[in-house]
Amino acid sequence: MPPTVRKTVFLLFAAYAVDLIDRLAIGNALPQIGSDLHLDHAQRGLAVSVFFVAYALVQIPGGLLADRFGAVRMCVFAMLAWSVCTGLTALAWSFAALLAIRAAFGVMQGMFPAASVKALSERSLPEQRNTANGWVNASSSFAILGAGLLAAAMLPVIGWRGMFLAVSGLGVLVALAWKWWLPPALPEPAEAEFGPMPSRWAIVRSPAIIGCATLSFGFNLLAWGVTTWVPSYLTEERGVPVGTAALLMTVPMVLGAGTIILGGRLADRLGGRPRVIVVPAMVVVGGLELLLPTAGSVTVFMVVLTLLYTTLGLCLTSSFSVPLRALPTRWLGLVAGLVMSGSQLAGMVAPYAFGFVVDHVSYGAGFAMLAAGPVIAIVASILVPQNAEAFRSAMRRRIVGTLTAPSGA
Repeated sequence: MPPTVRKTVFLLFAAYAVDLIDRLAIGNALPQIGSDLHLDHAQRGLAVSVFFVAYALVQIPGGLLADRFGAVRMCVFAMLAWSVCTGLTALAWSFAALLAIRAAFGVMQGMFPAASVKALSERSLPEQRNTANGWVNASSSFAILGAGLLAAAMLPVIGWRGMFLAVSGLGVLVALAWKWWLPPALPEPAEAEFGPMPSRWAIVRSPAIIGCATLSFGFNLLAWGVTTWVPSYLTEERGVPVGTAALLMTVPMVLGAGTIILGGRLADRLGGRPRVIVVPAMVVVGGLELLLPTAGSVTVFMVVLTLLYTTLGLCLTSSFSVPLRALPTRWLGLVAGLVMSGSQLAGMVAPYAFGFVVDHVSYGAGFAMLAAGPVIAIVASILVPQNAEAFRSAMRRRIVGTLTAPSGA
């Protein structure tokens, strides 16, 4: 990758790592939070899901704001604002207060993803974007490592309130780094390179975009369900101490970083073609997910979980693999917001639904429920356009008469 792309990827990697550390902290702290605030499993799941409700509601507005006011400005604002909300989480005195704070946290973090995709795309060429996006998404592995290490070190010593206060300053540091070191944007390619494009409203209605959002939903239904609840499962069902459970979660995620990067590189080399990656990977992931609650020991459980995450990593960039190549950067804020709405809808559904099923049936039934995610992802990956030209053609066929929108559309 050219120096401008490498520097941008590094700063985005750091920002996403902090974003996810702040977000994942609650998953590792759920056993303590539930005990202190006297919450059942459904309430604990709702405390996670309410974040995603707020987060999802601002995905599209966040993308439009990035298109209107600039991606970097919105990214820096979001980092500073969510850091404040991370600190406020430590002050939650009741279930209602916790829900309110986590909802505000979701709004602030929700401003970041679409703007970050636009910021990366402005500093890279279309044929580089999936590889760059793969490196950025690999931050999730190191974020879980960081969140797990921090939780293992802090939860037994200063508790969940102290941990949230301690990590709240990380976003401020990264925001300052962005202001100082982020490279300038590249010139926008000529419109002729992309061909005539539809209006923004036509993009919102496009089946191609809806299909990418559905693919993101299926992937994240499983990902967020497993990531949120495995620490609690290990503690409550397998007798693993809370700090150790948080630390164990870091192993599969770190090992999965390599496949996330590989998935991005494959997407660029294939020119998109998400079904080539998603279909075989999700078949394997679905089988491994059903095996999790049947593992005979914690060691076997962690081996299966590691295989699951490393295979899942291949699919992480798939929902963006074609849009990033097909569209000009001036519309990628909106498009990113639309696609990411699918992942945030999954974040709303999975934590609460899993907790509800655990309360009324069992952890085994909760894991079985998550197997719907790979099925949805497979179907969506088959139906979406498989390359940039097919993607643009699919939108044009749907919106005849609305082509060649002016730059302010």
